[in-house]
Amino acid sequence: MLHTALYVVFFGLILITILPLFPSNHWFFRGWEFPRVQISVLCVVSAATCLFLFPDPLFIVLFIGLVLSLFYHLVWIVPYTGLMDIEVRSSNQHDKGPRLKILTSNVLMPNKSADKLLAHIHTHKPDVVVTLESNQWWQEALEEIHDDYPYRKFRPLENLYGMHLYSRYPLEDFEVVDLIEKDVPSMHGYLCLNENYKVKCHFTHPAPPSPTENVKSTPRDVELLLIAKQVSEQSEDEPTIVAGDLNDVAWSPTTRQFRQKSGLLDPRIGRGMFNTFHADYLFLRWPLDHVFISHHFVLGNIQRLSSIDSDHFPLLTEIVLKN
Repeated sequence: MLHTALYVVFFGLILITILPLFPSNHWFFRGWEFPRVQISVLCVVSAATCLFLFPDPLFIVLFIGLVLSLFYHLVWIVPYTGLMDIEVRSSNQHDKGPRLKILTSNVLMPNKSADKLLAHIHTHKPDVVVTLESNQWWQEALEEIHDDYPYRKFRPLENLYGMHLYSRYPLEDFEVVDLIEKDVPSMHGYLCLNENYKVKCHFTHPAPPSPTENVKSTPRDVELLLIAKQVSEQSEDEPTIVAGDLNDVAWSPTTRQFRQKSGLLDPRIGRGMFNTFHADYLFLRWPLDHVFISHHFVLGNIQRLSSIDSDHFPLLTEIVLKN
């Protein structure tokens, strides 16, 4: 009986490793791209268990399958550890360009702990605050920062896809648009740091593939690749940021394709995963909130902030324009 249960578990781990390789955009296939770290841990434990069950031939086959599965997952996740070289260098005393501190936070619309987000804003004093899942209640709750952030764009919604932008810097040609799906907005435009520097910004929050939302990942994938195409068509001299809750993990094929097509860099590579979701479950966490930057920037700092009672942790990123 125990052997049968182990057979099922070990085979299941191998199966969910293989499922994302199928050419399907259904959530049942694509969802297994998210927990690669968790699957890797289970593969290690399971492979070690197999060692104690030799010489059963089936366990030998499963052991080999588990080891291969583990190595496959590691190929995707190791770049987001300290074992790889960093992709974006850290700033130093020679970097005298303007600094830009961005706080992104999926607030979880039903959450009412605005005071915790406000505490982060008052403590870290970001130049830009982007809130996701923010509705009219959140808009009113954050009114106290209006004096510090005179430049704002709002799209409050009650469907978990509201978005608010607060900036210390002037906004130019900023628009709020539904790129792919109705009432799933994104924001695009220029942040004017001074008379010499403008930064093109794309803030986005596409819907995830899941049984309760989009059955297929197609809308999310199309939106990310559309933004990547827009970035690739911009001038090479235009500093660019793409940030938000992409509802995709850093190591997914779609995010990799997004980075390749856009040419943007990921400051987490070589530094860590900075898992922002799920805030309530330690073993079920992965990086859903992202900040991608063009080669014009170096990294000042990146950190995951403490919980605001949302299912996401806020992410604070400071970048510096190269001289």
